[in-house]
Amino acid sequence: MIQTITSALGEPIFHLTAGDASYVISIFHGFPLHLYAGPAISDDDVDYLLVRVGHDSVVPRPAHTPEGWFSCDIAPFEYPAYGSGDFRPSAVMVKAKTLDQTNPTGGAPTTAVMYESHEILAGKPVLDPCPAVHASDDECDTLILHCTDPATALKYDLYYTVLRDCPALCRRTVIKNTSDTEPATLLRAYSASLDFTTIDPQAELVHLWGTWGRERHMERTPLLHGSMSVNSRRGASGHYHNPFAALVTSETTEEYGMAIGMSLIYSGNFDITADVDAFGLTRFMAGISPDGFEWHLAPGAQFVTPEAVIVISGEGLGKMSRVYHKLYRRNLCRGEWADKERPILVNNWEATYFNFDDEKLVAIAEDAAKCGIEMLVMDDGWFGIRNDDKSSLGDWFVNEDKIRCGLGKLVEKVNALGLKFGIWFEPEMISPVSKLYEAHPEWALQTGGRPMSISRSQYVLDMTREDVRDYLFDTISGVLSSANIEYVKWDFNRNLTEAGSALLPAERGGEIFHRYVLGLYDLLERLTSAFPHILLEGCSSGGGRFDPAMLYYSPQFWTSDDTDAMERLDIQLGTSFVYPASSMSCHVSASPNHQTGRVTSFTTRGNVAMAGAFGYELDLTKLSDEEKDLIRKQTADYHRYYNIINRGDLYRLILPTDSYNGKTGKCASWMYVSEDRSEALFTFVVIRTSVHPVYFVKLRGLDPNAVYVDQTTGREYHGDTLMNAGMNLTKNYRDGDSVVIHLIKK
Repeated sequence: MIQTITSALGEPIFHLTAGDASYVISIFHGFPLHLYAGPAISDDDVDYLLVRVGHDSVVPRPAHTPEGWFSCDIAPFEYPAYGSGDFRPSAVMVKAKTLDQTNPTGGAPTTAVMYESHEILAGKPVLDPCPAVHASDDECDTLILHCTDPATALKYDLYYTVLRDCPALCRRTVIKNTSDTEPATLLRAYSASLDFTTIDPQAELVHLWGTWGRERHMERTPLLHGSMSVNSRRGASGHYHNPFAALVTSETTEEYGMAIGMSLIYSGNFDITADVDAFGLTRFMAGISPDGFEWHLAPGAQFVTPEAVIVISGEGLGKMSRVYHKLYRRNLCRGEWADKERPILVNNWEATYFNFDDEKLVAIAEDAAKCGIEMLVMDDGWFGIRNDDKSSLGDWFVNEDKIRCGLGKLVEKVNALGLKFGIWFEPEMISPVSKLYEAHPEWALQTGGRPMSISRSQYVLDMTREDVRDYLFDTISGVLSSANIEYVKWDFNRNLTEAGSALLPAERGGEIFHRYVLGLYDLLERLTSAFPHILLEGCSSGGGRFDPAMLYYSPQFWTSDDTDAMERLDIQLGTSFVYPASSMSCHVSASPNHQTGRVTSFTTRGNVAMAGAFGYELDLTKLSDEEKDLIRKQTADYHRYYNIINRGDLYRLILPTDSYNGKTGKCASWMYVSEDRSEALFTFVVIRTSVHPVYFVKLRGLDPNAVYVDQTTGREYHGDTLMNAGMNLTKNYRDGDSVVIHLIKK
């Protein structure tokens, strides 16, 4: 809901209501100012929240504002511009020639964002070209603030879409050059900015950091005076930082206190910055990284930023996460697989690596069929002359020395066993040793005169080129059309260097990173439209491009190449701060683990993998009968628990980083609760045990007035008892032991 009132100055104030949250914007002497974001409030006219303090004589104030206290350097701008007295980080920086013909200037990156008019719409306009949340007219409302730079031909449309049933706000900005003759140059174009005057002075930043094999570990850090930034300059969202951060108060917990999340729906270079000024005022921004970014805005052209999704929770980080889960599962993922039950698969990568043939794959499929597994995925090594990672990327034709019976016949054999068939691609890459590179060396990203960096014996294809995308669409379509392929794993195993394109003129050299991402989205859109029944899973050396924009095309993502169950606790629980369980691909792998060498029980490996899209990453033909019996139990359990895990509410009870009662032992615990609170699935994992441990874990999300029955023991518990007194799990555990308890309301 969006309400408009008129301020004492005769200018509009906008009160946006999203679920149980409020967001208030005031127009003040033409400036769009941010007054409030938090739990729902009743007042609309809250301009008393504007900071009215004296400021240094060295800080200028706008010429047109009569109030002597008003300074751009402390004003809470909705979309802060560079060069007109706000010396904090800006959301937009642009070079454009001024309209004053008696004194035209150009080249100075100075602009202003001033209110002209507004629109309020039912629903959510579609703004190409980046993925975004989709919602019907009865689910949301949109405010568009039409703004202008009075000195140039630049226009700024600020989009705010509020979801009616959840505290989420979608932000995008459209920057238009309305000149008929003069180009402009964008140097910064963020998606959203929030200026807080009421945030806790001891506020903290929550973000997800990592690297290959240990992605998305949650870190919580006190803000400092100055700027803190999480970002990527790799050409992809990357392993090292996720395009998400949240501001919380110092007292915020999982279930209590303020949490304001900012999630960017984008797969390329990004920046999320929290800046605290000398007065303790906090600016929180998200958008495309300005490093290496420069966009030529031709006369009459416009630039549309990616979408930032802001979630406002007054009930801690847990509620924030649950809002993101439902929103992304229902309103970001698309197609028939968005909320459809996913098949349990076995992937042959850790089973065989490159050393496989059609007979080996059929043997794995035969055992899979006997164990309740529903799909076989053929990973890297099936194409070209690919027997290691040193050749053939781009040569998307079947290696018939390995697949001797032909791809179509292999798929028929697997289907005859009752299994679906999936296949691996790495479309964005090209090997120097390949037929494709021999024919088209110019298709690799490169800057003339500089040596081309190489990683994993591969270069990156220039996805800005239409001919490259056409080639990939045609060759991949040919493979997918040749057999009954029902799943594709889309990998991306290196980042962008020497990012140049022979087809882009010099003045557009700063556009290459963003154009690469747009090219990727274009190809994904074409392929998912042509093959709507295929389940697409994203991958990037594990979870290196696990971002909301990829979920728009691939509703699940390979969470990490590290399949060790103990390592996956940090990775999966960290991922859960933004992403739903249905998006996390989680597999049971061999023990000792291939990445860490750790030995973990088959039961616990299954219990940990049960937290997402479930599957296996091992050689089934080498397992004992006892292990195969466990697989049959796990696959049956996953079907039994599917709805509660993938469509229920997640409660993180103990993080692996938590200090549990000061003990030397470490553990992790979480639970899923169905939306109607009739069912719950509780999991407890001991990471490192201690002598004589005592474990009580308080459950959450249950109906306090209901009685729940433990489906294994038959014992009955009241919901309020489990939440206030807790579950007594005390016993002598070994490292890696785990407990799963299924509760159903009586």
